[in-house]
Amino acid sequence: MPQIQWVWSQLSWGTILDIAAVSLIFYWLLTVVQGTRAVQLVRGIIILWLASAFLSTVFQLDTLTWLIRNSGLALLVAIPIIFQPELRRALEQLGRTGTWFNRGAFGGKKAIEVTVEEVTAAAAQLARQKHGALIVLERQTGLQDYADRGVLVDAEVSRPLLTSIFYPNSPMHDGAVIVRGGRVVAAGTVLPLSDNIPDPPNYGTRHRAAIGISEFSDAIAVVVSEERGIISVAANGRLVRNLTPERLRRLLYELFHLKPPAPSQQAPAETPQV
Repeated sequence: MPQIQWVWSQLSWGTILDIAAVSLIFYWLLTVVQGTRAVQLVRGIIILWLASAFLSTVFQLDTLTWLIRNSGLALLVAIPIIFQPELRRALEQLGRTGTWFNRGAFGGKKAIEVTVEEVTAAAAQLARQKHGALIVLERQTGLQDYADRGVLVDAEVSRPLLTSIFYPNSPMHDGAVIVRGGRVVAAGTVLPLSDNIPDPPNYGTRHRAAIGISEFSDAIAVVVSEERGIISVAANGRLVRNLTPERLRRLLYELFHLKPPAPSQQAPAETPQV
């Protein structure tokens, strides 16, 4: 009891704030690495450190004890190298502004509505025809580096344009389309492929690229499977599959933090369930 009273007497508002800040930082980092390979890496480092500490204590291994005590500097160098993708993703998330700035970066509410409706209509038609497609909707994180590697288009987003780009005989149908502010910026772009695939046999290159760009940025990727005609959406490193056009439409509005308007009379047909 006296020890507890002594601990409480040493606490101050500054100390409590310091502990709370460190706790929030660690919690934020854990939410960033959740569901990625970094979890296994952290677990492996902890197991290795605990095993080394146990062996050095039980068997009085002086060299191993010295190595554990002086491994802090090596970890400071190794952590940025080992966890480079996760740290980059965390810093990008930290640098993103709020929802209102995200809307402005895309071009405003009207541009979002036009883009969502045209992308939904194009995805529905491509799914019926079983034409593979990958449409990336840029938000706060700029994707100009990827756009420069493709074919610059700079045209208003529309269903005829998107369906013609992904027509099987089109020279740009294998790449991704990047949409920014209601306009198609580039086509035929190459995106980074994700390694965090839970069921690799059921995911093609388009799905891996969609998840990959959503891991490296806050972009939203719409994927149409060429084999089954299934519509999927990747965001924040997660993939939602088997979407009908109406579900795709509602999901895109939710991801842009907007309330979807009433569906039009000529809504695209439902995607066949597989």
